[in-house]
Amino acid sequence: MNRQQVREKIIEAYQEVISTSKSLAKVDLTDDTKLFESGLDSLGFAILFAKLHDDLGWDPFSLTEAPFEPETFGDFVAFYADNQP
Repeated sequence: MNRQQVREKIIEAYQEVISTSKSLAKVDLTDDTKLFESGLDSLGFAILFAKLHDDLGWDPFSLTEAPFEPETFGDFVAFYADNQP
């Protein structure tokens, strides 16, 4: 899956997670959007990670040994795109 396809899947999953909660505020995601400004709280991110695992079929955090904490949406997309099985 190329980076654009991964990005589209992440945005789709993000929109689904945001739409299921009245307490989360949707924002327009750009590569420079800070994840802490994405509108998701820790529970929202946990739901997003689980949804992405189901939708994509892999978890990049378990496929790499290097610890990584993405700061921006672009970092997050790159991490998923670069750590596929």
